[in-house]
Formats: sequence, C-alpha cells, structure tokens
Amino acid sequence: MNPMQTGSDNNLVTRAEDFGRVAVLMGGLSAERQISLQSGKAVLDGLLRKGINATAIDVDENILQKLIDEKPDRAFIVLHGRGGEDGVMQGALELLNIPYTGSGVLGSALSMHKYRTKQLWMGADLPTPECQMLDESCDFEAIASKIGLPVIVKPVQEGSSIGMTKVDDAQQLESAWKEASQYDDEVIAERWIEGTEYTVSILQQQALPLIRLETPNQFYDYDAKYIADSTSYHCPSGLVGENEEALQALALKAFYAVDASGWGRVDLMVDESGNPWLIEVNTVPGMTDHSLVPMAAKAAGIEFDDLLWHILETCGEH
Repeated sequence: MNPMQTGSDNNLVTRAEDFGRVAVLMGGLSAERQISLQSGKAVLDGLLRKGINATAIDVDENILQKLIDEKPDRAFIVLHGRGGEDGVMQGALELLNIPYTGSGVLGSALSMHKYRTKQLWMGADLPTPECQMLDESCDFEAIASKIGLPVIVKPVQEGSSIGMTKVDDAQQLESAWKEASQYDDEVIAERWIEGTEYTVSILQQQALPLIRLETPNQFYDYDAKYIADSTSYHCPSGLVGENEEALQALALKAFYAVDASGWGRVDLMVDESGNPWLIEVNTVPGMTDHSLVPMAAKAAGIEFDDLLWHILETCGEH
C-alpha cells in the first residue's frame, strides 16, 4: 500500500487546524479500561505531535455532559469493549452531531457481538468456525460432541481475549462457560482451529500487510497481547503474494459484511490444510506499543502519527 494513496481525495485533510478540536475518548467502564487508557495516551500524544488541537476525555457515566461542555468538532474513539466499541458511544455522538472515527452504530454493534458476526458471515457464505451458544440449561456433553473438541469458549461481547478458555475435554466445558459468564451473560463455544493465526488491519478501504502471530501460550490471549515478551509478530507474514492478497480480500469482505467502516482489524486462522477461517472483527483495535494496526501500518510505510491523521480523516465515513 502506498502511504500517499490512503483513502479518497474527498477525505484528505492537509492542515491540522482543519480537524478543529478533537476529543480523544478513552478509559470507559469496560473490562478493557486499562488498555484503553494506554491506547488513548498514545493517540493523544501522537495527535499533539502532529499539531492537532486534541484533548483527552476519560469516559464515565457523565460523558454526555462532558461532551456538551467540551463541544469538540470531532471525536477519536479509543474505547475498547462495551460502551465504546458496541455502538453505544457511536449513538451518543450521533445524537450530539459530533463526527467520530471508525464504524457507525450498526457496524460497531454487530462487530462487537461475536455470535451475530458469525451468523452474518455464514449467511454471506464466508468461512468461520462452527459455534454454539451456551447457557446453564445446556447439555454440555452433546454440544462438545456436535462441534467436536477442542473448542474455545468466549464471552460474546468482550475483547482482548478476556474470559476465554480452550477446552480439550467435555467435562471442562461447563466450568469454562461459568468462567466466561462472569464477563457476559452470552457465551459461545467455537470449534478450535489448529493452524496459523493472522491479522489484517484495514484503513480507509484498503487492507494493510498481514501480520502472522506466534505465541508459546495456548492461544493469543490477554497475556500474549499485552504482557508477554515471548509473542512474535511476523510482518512480512511469510505468505507468497497471491496467498496474502487472497486473505486481504477475504478480510475486506468480512469487514464490510458487518457494516464496519473507516479502520479496524480482522482476525483469522489458516488451518493445516490451508483453509482460512474468520474469527472476529475489531472496530477499535489497540494502539499500545504491542498493538497490531500500528505495526501493519509501519510495514506499509505509514508512521504512527500519520496513521492517526488518516484515521481521523475517517470521521463521518460510516
């Protein structure tokens, strides 16, 4: 991707002052609050380095009043998880007529709900692992038999791999459900894909270079994402050109199938037979020093501060 070809000419902003006053929305009340604060600080510092009139707002129950008082011209959303990535904040900003970065209300809500995302993908004939909703009335043995073991159990509306457990034995499935249900009333068991994990960052209608992830952990969990130094990120991914292009095209289809827009990230697996499997869409990916979108952007020739500029240009695209 040529860094000079990001987005359409209609969206390009050439002067920092043309963005007006930008509110960086961070923190929030979800389980991902601390990661959001880290991402938010990185975004705020980068925008200020670009000469943009940016200010931080720590999102709490009084966010509507804070926005009314601040009167920003645009909002850069760096809220991870519920309340910020699920359409709630997007709806509030629509109500206040404040343009914002990333996906709109529908795209945010659908992408945050893993089960609805997968239903849409299946309806669009896009490959995603079979899954089953879990609750206290489930026949866990029957579900394990239907999907096949191993499975991964996930809260439907959490990010950063919070509350996720790999299950190798049907007898572990109920305890994994109980663990996940501490974070969300809705929980799914998804067929485990043995293979290689990739992530595709998307910026202004283009897919950035793929990143191949390697971790000694069972999967790319919270520790592997934010704490461990043992996670390896390969960009270039090691795929031959046509294979990488095919996964980029698949990721774009998956992204737009859930009405996502602006910028984001699609996570997928490629199994041992070479078949791709879509896992999830992140509409407000992390922006910390371990984060994947800045890494992919750099591989495309886009430095972090310029990436923020391009993301800010997506305000109002949804």
